[in-house]
Amino acid sequence: MPRPPGHGPGFEIRRQKIIDVAAELFARQGYAATSINDLGRAVGLAKGALYYYIGSKENLLVEIQSRVMGPLLSRTRQIAELDTDPLLRLRLLSESLLTIIFRRLDHIWVYEHDYRSLSGPELKTLLGQRSDFEELISGLLSEAVAQGTFRELPPRLATLQFLNLHNHTYQWVKPDGPWDAPFLSREYCATLFRGFGAPDHALPKVEEQAEAFKSDRPGLPLDPESEWEPLTDDE
Repeated sequence: MPRPPGHGPGFEIRRQKIIDVAAELFARQGYAATSINDLGRAVGLAKGALYYYIGSKENLLVEIQSRVMGPLLSRTRQIAELDTDPLLRLRLLSESLLTIIFRRLDHIWVYEHDYRSLSGPELKTLLGQRSDFEELISGLLSEAVAQGTFRELPPRLATLQFLNLHNHTYQWVKPDGPWDAPFLSREYCATLFRGFGAPDHALPKVEEQAEAFKSDRPGLPLDPESEWEPLTDDE
């Protein structure tokens, strides 16, 4: 939702806090079962003041999705535009996606379970974000096929395999458990890349490339909610 004219950064900080609290409530109680009064009590606002920040309860579902997809789409576009091997970019994208899954479990739970409650422009916005993200993944997979690293694959099916392995992580992962985002990304990509690999093509040493990337370019963090430093001409 665009920031109303005249509102400074304090307004946006408060609005984002409301979105995060709503995601927690919806994940715990269910979207349909959570009333505006419930949310108002949780954030300490009367109904009128709450609507001033969020517009409508339905709009909160779009905002919850955007809380994840906004930074994730931005980071994925940046990764996709890197002048590196497509497998390395897929590996970096994988870790970026898992990083935000670990951080925003409530938001992702709400999206996966409650997006069907949307309709009209709100549903169109949400599905458009999802489509843009999937197209970026498909593009990288197609690049790997074109260069002969991956065998011929239906792009849509390959994209769904990539997404299925990553997106269901929210159902079981424990942020304080033994497996973090980099570890799961290594394991997921090892499974996918070996399965997708062309029979006569040796897969590049993607993990060595990923570690070198993260070491050599600390200004380009994979965390979608962190800023990237501007690239210099030699990067």
